Amino acid sequence: MPAHTLRPSRRHADLGPDFYDVVAPARFPAHILRHRNQPWAERVGLGDLTDAEWIAHFGRFAPLPGSFPEPLALRYHGHQFRSYNPELGDGRGFLFAQLHDLIDGRLLDLGTKGSGQTPWSRTADGRLTLKGGVREVLATTMLEALGVETSKSFSLIETGEALARGDEPSPTRSSVLVRLSHSHIRIGTFQRFRAHGDADNLLRLLDHTVRTYRPEAWRDDPADRAAAFLTDVCRRVARMGAQWMAAGFVHGVLNTDNINVTGESFDYGPWRFAPVNDPAFTAAYFDEYGLYAFGRQPEALGWNLARLAECLLPLSDEARLGAAMDAYGPALQEAFAHAILRRLGLAVPADEAAMHALVGAFWAFLQTSRAPFEQAFFDWYGGLASEARAARSPAAAHYAGDGFARVRRALEALSPDPAARLDHPYFAGLKPCTMLIDEVEALWAPIAAADDWSAYHAKLAAIGEMAQAYGTGPAAP
Repeated sequence: MPAHTLRPSRRHADLGPDFYDVVAPARFPAHILRHRNQPWAERVGLGDLTDAEWIAHFGRFAPLPGSFPEPLALRYHGHQFRSYNPELGDGRGFLFAQLHDLIDGRLLDLGTKGSGQTPWSRTADGRLTLKGGVREVLATTMLEALGVETSKSFSLIETGEALARGDEPSPTRSSVLVRLSHSHIRIGTFQRFRAHGDADNLLRLLDHTVRTYRPEAWRDDPADRAAAFLTDVCRRVARMGAQWMAAGFVHGVLNTDNINVTGESFDYGPWRFAPVNDPAFTAAYFDEYGLYAFGRQPEALGWNLARLAECLLPLSDEARLGAAMDAYGPALQEAFAHAILRRLGLAVPADEAAMHALVGAFWAFLQTSRAPFEQAFFDWYGGLASEARAARSPAAAHYAGDGFARVRRALEALSPDPAARLDHPYFAGLKPCTMLIDEVEALWAPIAAADDWSAYHAKLAAIGEMAQAYGTGPAAP
């Protein structure tokens, strides 16, 4: 154990037993290491673990020195497709450990998925399918490469059980996932104490969250503190939503228990990347009315933030919290514009009007032309500096007509970002790295049929090359 670099924490335990249940992890019949996030392991001081030590901590859940002696299943409520559910909580996961980022010092959680039953499992088995674990690794790795604030898939271990699932051919293989995230405090965590009428624990949760994650939001007056906290969460959730849209990503299940207070995307179930800019595109087959469709995600996040504001009413007042909520719309617009420019490798101009003209024109072009979403960003990375490359693209016909003229005019006012790596080998290809649902299924098929992981590893390598080109990979400590 690299104790000389690891900076463990037990910060969440300070909240007390009203916030969690101490639980025991499941005992699995096998432990086959399928994914080890070495760059992030090094960044948190765990890079020197042997594979056997890794499995001991992240498959058998031997405690990390200095962190929790036993895992904590977190308590929360939540709106699921806008129906309130007070029976939630960590039903197949727990908070295993906390530690600090060795670069920026921020507190990080190691949380699990598929680690066994808890008091909140209800009738479920507390397990995760191997396919579900593979899908989460693919989602988080792709999103990180595209510049989205996301949890990181830290570890995936196949566990040797045969699971019965209605949405997969049964029996199917099992796994346990460990994700690295800046917080597992959700909007639903606040909802639980609001529903119980427990103002004391609501204030304790607010104070813990502000001190731990957003100390700059501290105000001596609790009413002002609640409003400052809500403003900060609105801005961070707006940034996350804007990044999803710029990445063409559909989370699929935007329930209040899936939105955390640090504005970091996590808990991936029926996610999808949109092939084209289609506002009605959905990820979940059970989202029959398109509540969480691609184009409705900003609305859904705003609705969830309003539920957080309601939770804070016992601590503040409607006027202050309403003013805090007003931060969401402008923050979303600004974050979206910056996310689009970053995805296009363009510098932020001094003239904001030029930025918004390009963003509006490009987004409208994507929607009306139905040009391949990721291909268009790839082709025009660097703006007009990449015009010759875009002319060789498989999607070049989309750029030849009048529909692209407005985009071309808007690009004339912008320059490539000095940090853009236009000469990276990634941009010498004709097509970008993508992660559409057919590709995901194609990656899984040889694993299921013959335990052949070669295509999966090749895809992760391709995503890694994309991350290098975009400069989005984790920095080394």
